[in-house]
Amino acid sequence: MSIPVNDEHAIGYRAREVPGPMPVIDGVWAVPVPLHGSPLRSIVVYLIETAEGMILIDAGYEHPSCWASFQESLAQMGHDLGSIRLVLLTHNHPDHVGFADRVRDASGARVVMGLADDFAHQEDERGGFLAQLRNSLALTGAPADVVATMYAQAVKVAHHAEDLELDVVLTENTDFTLGEVTVRAVHAPGHTYGHTVYVDTRGLVFTGDTMMAEGPTQLAIPSLAGDNPAADLFATLDRIRDLDVDIACPAHQFAYRDVAARAEELKVFHQTEAVAVHALMKEHSTAWEIAPRLPRDKPWAELGDGTKRFALIHTLALMRAGTVG
Repeated sequence: MSIPVNDEHAIGYRAREVPGPMPVIDGVWAVPVPLHGSPLRSIVVYLIETAEGMILIDAGYEHPSCWASFQESLAQMGHDLGSIRLVLLTHNHPDHVGFADRVRDASGARVVMGLADDFAHQEDERGGFLAQLRNSLALTGAPADVVATMYAQAVKVAHHAEDLELDVVLTENTDFTLGEVTVRAVHAPGHTYGHTVYVDTRGLVFTGDTMMAEGPTQLAIPSLAGDNPAADLFATLDRIRDLDVDIACPAHQFAYRDVAARAEELKVFHQTEAVAVHALMKEHSTAWEIAPRLPRDKPWAELGDGTKRFALIHTLALMRAGTVG
């Protein structure tokens, strides 16, 4: 169990509440932003104060309620949009990039994200989100009618505008210094192929969706033949484990301590999953056959189609992991 930095934040999360902004350390704020209509309830963006303005980590959904909540939190903290100088995005999912453009329009901030998650690059390399999802579902071996139903349902809830243009496209680990604060961007694939974590040299790592305080990591969509998001994640968790930082700041749930221990715990969990999948691969050849046979809290038949869709894609990714252990 991860050790919360702020017990109030952890208690609020577990009570299914969305608390107001809370300090992580002096000059670093966790700012929960409600996600309209989402079971996730909220995303936590982070604000780093410096002598030359603020750094924003992630940017919520593009939805009026998210934008209003974020501005209210800024005002509560005594800041305004014009003081934001950098927007560092961990990855390109819609709950992370949503109002980045609005912040840039209001403040002139530079918007930064990893190359593989840059929407223009992604379109050229693997297609947009829905194209990747359709390809991946077909690769699971699910019957055509199931694939069609799952895809149609995903289209209804997908909110991927995929039109954000970046000011800085990360191609290597890069330092950003604003005032007295230096933040290093570190490539950390697994949840997406261009996922980036940001390391504040004062001992914090902003982990995006790679490493929550509780629960597993959802693996990236394996839509191309060479994709291996499980292996990517294992390497990323090793990288985070070795950062020698004190606090992890994930994009959901709450900030926590014992970063290295949590990275190792999560790696062991997903390796154990991969071992179970590969044992089943001796008698079964598709994710459609394997996913229902994996241990889970509820029987496969009782899962909703959305949960099954995530489980199938996750299983397909684990099948790519190769020998584990």
